Amino acid sequence: MYKLSPSDFAYLYEECKLCYYLKIKYGIYQPSMPMPGVFSAINTRLQSTLVGKDLSILAEGLPEGKVISQEGWVDSKTVSGTEAYIKGKYDLLLERPDKTHLLVDLKISQPHDDKIEKYKTQLNAYKYALENPKYGKGYKITKIGLLIFYPEGVSFKDNEALIHFPPKWLEVPLDEKGFITFIKEVNKLLAGETPPESKTCKWCQYRHVGETLSHLEQVPVQDEIPF
Repeated sequence: MYKLSPSDFAYLYEECKLCYYLKIKYGIYQPSMPMPGVFSAINTRLQSTLVGKDLSILAEGLPEGKVISQEGWVDSKTVSGTEAYIKGKYDLLLERPDKTHLLVDLKISQPHDDKIEKYKTQLNAYKYALENPKYGKGYKITKIGLLIFYPEGVSFKDNEALIHFPPKWLEVPLDEKGFITFIKEVNKLLAGETPPESKTCKWCQYRHVGETLSHLEQVPVQDEIPF
């Protein structure tokens, strides 16, 4: 069985099929830098402040729905026609007035429309897991999207610096058929032979630099590192 994390779909899977293959099949992870503490603090405070509130009354343009869960884990049934299942942690789950649910991924980033396509598979993966849990009763997800915050200004009041993060909503299309097709492609990759490395993968470049230098008696001065 292949345990797939939705957070890998937007970056690792697209950047290097070999690195993705090694992570899922053998637990070999790319080294990673932790998120700077200030971003983690902002993200946590934004999410926790939203719990229990209806987004639509907080700012113009946000969807209607009350936040009922923050950073919840999902563990899905096996995706039909594959040996894969979804496991990961979503950001926010909201209850809509009709008692269906809205899934939200919170980002601290520039609110460009290209993020809709970039995160479409990730959000549809969480949707699938919430509707098809391995255990218990699922949720009916009728809307998914990105809630994006990006600082646009600073003001000073009462000895405090107030950073202004106007929220923007980017709705992501529901696409269960496209999601199932994507997971079948991932399953085929994982079930096949080891894929070639990506020519643009910086970690693969780094590995080859290390292999080359390890055979030299004198390490040359390198003008440019891969990253």
